[in-house]
Amino acid sequence: MGKHSIIVSSQGQPVGAGTAISGTRSAANRTVSQRSRPATPPAALSAPPAYAGRPPVRARRRSSGALPLLASFATAALVLVIVVDPYSGTYANAALPAQWETNQETQNFAVAEDAAAASFEREGFDITEPPPPPPPVVVAATPTTKGSSGSAAAPAAGTPDPGSAKATALQMVTDRGWDNAQYNCLVSLWNKESGWNMYAQNKSSGAYGIPQSLPGSKMASAGADWATNAATQISWGLGYISGRYQTPCGAWTHSQAVGWY
Repeated sequence: MGKHSIIVSSQGQPVGAGTAISGTRSAANRTVSQRSRPATPPAALSAPPAYAGRPPVRARRRSSGALPLLASFATAALVLVIVVDPYSGTYANAALPAQWETNQETQNFAVAEDAAAASFEREGFDITEPPPPPPPVVVAATPTTKGSSGSAAAPAAGTPDPGSAKATALQMVTDRGWDNAQYNCLVSLWNKESGWNMYAQNKSSGAYGIPQSLPGSKMASAGADWATNAATQISWGLGYISGRYQTPCGAWTHSQAVGWY
């Protein structure tokens, strides 16, 4: 075969004969160097190659109506399963309790006669009763001795010394008709008030004498020598007791209750 010289410019156009790039063409193929090959359009590069003797394979398209139909069948099947038996397969046998009991075999147990007649014994024990509580202690009330006028009695004064103030008081009590109990109350009362001292004087109140007259000048009604004469003080004191408490025991009872008479 003959040879041809082809001149190609940088833009892919022939420029004349005798240039540096040459090509050889034969019946089977044509070889052209990379620099002398014309620019291939983009469309030609993206076209798929053709294979001799085999038709091109085309992509199969699924019908758009098949998918909704399959979905409808699946939904209907799920609804049927739920409606017919929502608990299908949950338990093996759903028989009612009564049916289950009647279907079961009866079990019999034999009890030996000696076991049924067996008796049980336990060891004996003693019960100790607690000792009874001691009886309550009852304190007997001491009876109060009453005087002749019903007032509380005082301890016995005994026999006074002759010529003493107490001997003068005993004579005056007897003259008034009072008994020995009233004398005892009078002795206890004035022992508490003055100790039978005709000069006794209370520093806080100013009471004076054996009967503790308040003020002491009240005893002047019994005599002018009230400040130094025991008989005058005793006479005034018995008159005061008779007029206010009726008896010496009445005055003694009041003094024991409130502290004064």
